[in-house]
Amino acid sequence: MSVPATVNPQVIDVINQVQSATMSPQVVLTSGAGKAYQSVAQSAAIAVQDATDTLRNLSTIATTAAGVAIAQFIATGEPKYAAALEQAKGLLKTASEDFSDIGTAASNVLKNFPSG
Repeated sequence: MSVPATVNPQVIDVINQVQSATMSPQVVLTSGAGKAYQSVAQSAAIAVQDATDTLRNLSTIATTAAGVAIAQFIATGEPKYAAALEQAKGLLKTASEDFSDIGTAASNVLKNFPSG
């Protein structure tokens, strides 16, 4: 039979210290909380990016509608085109308010989420 090899006690000590430093309940808890915080932060950022895209798209639609309404109002003088211009303006105002609300909500969620 072969004689079992002995392991240097310093090697065993290093392994125990590394295990303690990386696998202790507090380290695991803090690491998990940090990952959860990063996930929530990324979700909040995506929500703001989506709101930005929506604002940009609605701005394009409102600007186009306003341009058509102005051209038709100048050409015909009919007040319905002035009303359409006001609706386009209202659309942009509402979209801006929605963007602000989403940004504020995302910020509040992130501020109130425990970071670990």
